[in-house]
Amino acid sequence: MNSVTYSDILAQFAPEAVVVADGDFPRHEVPLTALREAAFVCCCDGALESLLAHDLMPQAIVGDGDSLSIERQQQFADILHIEREQEDNDLTKATRYCMSLGLRRIAYVGATGKREDHSLGNISLMEQYIRQWGLDPVMLTDHGYFVPMQRERRLRTFPGQQVSVFNFSCTRLESEGLRWQTYPFTSWWQGSLNEALGEEALLRGDGTAVVFLTYRAKRAR
Repeated sequence: MNSVTYSDILAQFAPEAVVVADGDFPRHEVPLTALREAAFVCCCDGALESLLAHDLMPQAIVGDGDSLSIERQQQFADILHIEREQEDNDLTKATRYCMSLGLRRIAYVGATGKREDHSLGNISLMEQYIRQWGLDPVMLTDHGYFVPMQRERRLRTFPGQQVSVFNFSCTRLESEGLRWQTYPFTSWWQGSLNEALGEEALLRGDGTAVVFLTYRAKRAR
């Protein structure tokens, strides 16, 4: 095995909902399959047009409404949930709505791309969601997926899979199943470009981190 499919990820995370953000609309099989097979799709209001352009319909639209025309607001009034507060972004507003329905295993698509500051902000929210709300989120991109870790995380991997560990608050950070031992990195670049040795990796620490895993193994040179 030198790649991962949506079925592999579904077996690990079993998402109860998919939140669609207004970044680059996914093209890879994994996030697209997540969208098409989702039991519940919650769309940030700015992503609605992209979703409709791909013949996909959300069960809920969440945001401040500024990205929607009056016509769209009227058309989707029965599933539109407006939140005017500006402290949190639409990704968090959509997440809170999913939580209000009892949904806690959430996959995110379209959360990266277009603007790097939005991408970094959305990625960092994975750490906040596990630490603050105890959620089990996964962010699916066109290249791999981000998952947060709090104290311990066991991950299914495959030999040659690229793994990057971005430390947020660990003063102790150990690993098993990776080519290079982790430590409490003080800069994000230090934990990037590690590699899985087998079918499982284990991270242990005393705080939080966000892990990125690729869909495909590193190509041999």
